[in-house]
Parts: sequence; C-alpha cells; structure tokens
Amino acid sequence: MSIVYFLAGLSLLIAGANALVKGASRLAAACRVSPLVIGLTVVAFGTSSPELAVSIKSALADQADIAIGNVVGSNIFNVLFILGVSALIVPLVVSVQLIRRDVPLMVALSAVTWLMARDGAISRIDGLLFVTSLFGYIVNLIRQSRRDNADADAAAAASENPGEVADAVENPRWLLKLGLVIGGLAFLVQGSHWLVESAIAFAQYLGVSELVIGLTIVAAGTSMPEVVTSIVAALRGERDIAVGNVVGSNIFNLLGVLGVASVVAPSGIAISDAIIAFDLPIMLAVAFVCLPIFLTEGVISRWEGGVLLGYYVLYTLYLIFASTHHDLLSEFSAVLVWFVLPLTALTVSVTVVRDLRRRRNSQRVG
Repeated sequence: MSIVYFLAGLSLLIAGANALVKGASRLAAACRVSPLVIGLTVVAFGTSSPELAVSIKSALADQADIAIGNVVGSNIFNVLFILGVSALIVPLVVSVQLIRRDVPLMVALSAVTWLMARDGAISRIDGLLFVTSLFGYIVNLIRQSRRDNADADAAAAASENPGEVADAVENPRWLLKLGLVIGGLAFLVQGSHWLVESAIAFAQYLGVSELVIGLTIVAAGTSMPEVVTSIVAALRGERDIAVGNVVGSNIFNLLGVLGVASVVAPSGIAISDAIIAFDLPIMLAVAFVCLPIFLTEGVISRWEGGVLLGYYVLYTLYLIFASTHHDLLSEFSAVLVWFVLPLTALTVSVTVVRDLRRRRNSQRVG
C-alpha cells in the first residue's frame, strides 16, 4: 500500500502543479498583479501548506525534531535541490525586486531563527513575533503590488488602447483561473500527504531516526509541491513564479510554519543541540549563498544550478553517514571542510568580482 500511495501522490503532485502554475499565471494577468507577487504569496504559501500541516501536527504530538527538522530541511531543500534542478533545466532569470528585498529578508530571517534557537527552544513569544512579521510582509507585498498597478494603469491610459486594463479585470473568466489555483493546491496538498506518509513508512522500516526523517524525507516530501511547481513554471516560461515560489516558501516556512507551530505547541518547540550546531547554520549559509548567485547577471545559470544540486547531495550524504555513524564520516567531513567549501567560496568570489567589473565597464562605456 505504501508503494501505491507513493505513486498516487506523485501523480496528484504533477497534475496539481500544472493546474496551479497555469491558473496562477492567468490570474496574475487578469488581476494586474505581477507573476513575482503571485509566486511570493499565493503559490509559495499554497505549496508550503503541507509543511504547515506536518509541523503543527508534530508540535501538538510533541515530536519537536520532526517539527523543526521539517522547516529547516525544507528551506535547505528548496534552495539547493529545487533551484538547482530548475536551473539545470532552463537558466532562471532573477527579478531585481527579489535581489534587493526578498532574498536579503530570507537571509535575515534565517539568522534570526538561529539566534532565537540558541537558547534551546523557539518559544510561543518567538512564534507570535514570526506570525506578526508574516502579516507585515504580506501587507508590504500588497502595497507594492498596488503601486505597480498604478504605474501600469498610467501607462495603459497613455497608450493607444487604454481599455485593455478594464477588459482584463472585467473578464468573468477570472473565476475559472481562481478555480485552477484552488484545485491545483488541493491536488498538491493531498499528493504530498500520501507521498510523505509512504516515505515515512519506508524510513521507519529502515530504522532511521526522527530528526533525519524530518530533515530529509519529510522535508523533501512536503516540498514536493514546490519542486513540481517550480519545474513546471520554469518549463512554461514563468520564471518569476519558479524563483519567487522558492524564496516565498522559505520566508513562509520560517514566519508562518515555524511561527504557528511554536504558538500551538504546549511549551514552544524544543531545539536539539545537533540542529543548533549544524543544520541551522547550514540553512543560514544556503540562504546567504543565494545573494552572490542571484547577483551574477541576474541569472541562475546551469552550472550554478549544478553546484546547488551537488551540495544537496553532499548534505544528504553527511546526514546519512552521521546518523549511521559510518566509518567514512570523518574523511567525508574533512573533504567538505578543507576542499569543497573553500573551492566553492573561491569560485563564487571570482564570479562576483567578474560580474562587478563587467557592470562597471558597461557603465563607463554608457
């Protein structure tokens, strides 16, 4: 039955992602909202609903390792795996708005989460602060969208066809587009639920710990909506939705999922020493590395996608070696610390310096 649920869940995910991306892109056009804003809100929050459900359920059941591991693991998975695979399929163009506002916010929230967790728990007060900040973030996005709409209206009024905007808003077919979004989200949620349940059954059969299950299988399983949605969006040319979905999901995971789970938990969410010492710093580093990658010509290239995906493979191997106390753990750790990390830092630094020089030269020529 676990195999049947796994295959059924995967089928629902693919169908739901197709419906969601198609409906979201058309809804954005009908409502005069940018695809980036739709990706940061409707798509990102919707595809993160499995993480919310799993973390709340785990927090109420006093399974803190799964609750926090789901959030941290999903954020790492979203950047390294989803952006990596999506960029390998087609290079992703990154919006200037993401680089200037949303990615720095994701980095700042990752750092704040790590600092809050250093006392051993994310308390209810911390959770309330996160939830309040989420509302502020949404309000800011709505205001930005309204300003963009006002600029678009002014441009349309000055054009030869000023009635185009009104036709788009008055078109009653927006209900069909909204139906596609809701139906796609429903398929994604149910599909991810079946996928996670079957994956947990496999892991428990193999005797894997709760923390590793939360950081890998549950995190990857609940992120399947983001995976399929971003890949489908990239293939359909909706690259703002593909990238915005990942960044928005990471922000929602920290402010919404972790915040709500901390509030509903009887005494907040306890954070283990292993997460504080390793996984939270990795989440922060992964968020931070987005800045130089996104800055380079505003594109996530295929080779950068390959680097991100390779890092996720290395991270997963480390978790497996550490959980099983494998003999290769010490050698594997040494290779990561003394070779892989310095080489990556050097490569990223050289790429950023070249991009800055190119921009300066182009400005001088202009």
